[in-house]
Amino acid sequence: MSKTKKRPSGHPARVTAGPRTPARKTGPRSAAGAWIAGARLRTLPLGIAAVALGTGAAKADVLNVSKWLVLLCLVVAVALQIGVNYANDYSDGIRGTDDFRVGPPRLTGSGLVPARRVLVAALVFFAIAAAAGLAITIITGQYWLIAVGVAAIAAGWFYTGGKHPYGYYALGEVFVFVFFGLVGTAGTQFVLAGEVTTEGWLAGVAAGAIACAVLMSNNIRDIPQDKLAKKRTLAVLIGPTASRIVYVLWIVVAYLILAFFTLLYAKALLVFFTLLVTLPAILIMLTAKKPREYIIVLQLTSLFALLYSIGLALALAY
Repeated sequence: MSKTKKRPSGHPARVTAGPRTPARKTGPRSAAGAWIAGARLRTLPLGIAAVALGTGAAKADVLNVSKWLVLLCLVVAVALQIGVNYANDYSDGIRGTDDFRVGPPRLTGSGLVPARRVLVAALVFFAIAAAAGLAITIITGQYWLIAVGVAAIAAGWFYTGGKHPYGYYALGEVFVFVFFGLVGTAGTQFVLAGEVTTEGWLAGVAAGAIACAVLMSNNIRDIPQDKLAKKRTLAVLIGPTASRIVYVLWIVVAYLILAFFTLLYAKALLVFFTLLVTLPAILIMLTAKKPREYIIVLQLTSLFALLYSIGLALALAY
């Protein structure tokens, strides 16, 4: 019988459901490469997208916005995203979920980095996000924003952390839609313009939809492994066929909102050039059979998030 490593107190024991599928040792071998991979840079466009769209909505509402506040909003979003990624790596690693991975190994689950160091890294980035958020609060005088920041960090931690992580109960899409969609976008506009307009809310829905599409493209790849680890993501619950359809629907939502914006902002029509990215992503998603194909979809969808948000933000601002 295989030995089970002792877990830190307060965390559940390693999962042992079914035969174990060894993770492929194809990840980065250097320490720096491991940390960069652990940050999951391909997901960072989600935070950038929300801030870009919120800034565009603010510029459509007021003539001038503070560049320093924009920078601080960006620090909050990106630091929170990296913190969530490291926290996810830590929590899934000590829980044993990553024992079933077939993709590149994670920092904690593969033993590349001690679990405590990954935890410290997550807390450091959460602290950076908190510090930038506190600076925003002091500058704007809107002290209720502290509660929003605390909620965002707590949601980021309990996504896969704690005894009952909500990411294991098909609620991951709720988190990314709310915080990397509505809160990130509308919050940025409020910080910069002092109010949230229809443009801000609609842009937030678009950002949230794209974030959900990115998450789905990741989770559908891991359905077999997540089943073994008893990680009940939305993709696991509804199955691969329905998950592919839901992915497409998230993309459609973003384009429907874009179509509405073209009625008010003529330059928004140019953002439809992103179909050059999303059409191949949709085609691959609907026909994919190998994990590598889903990774390509994730990369294309993240690129779409960046191009869509910057393009629409410029259309709203100018």
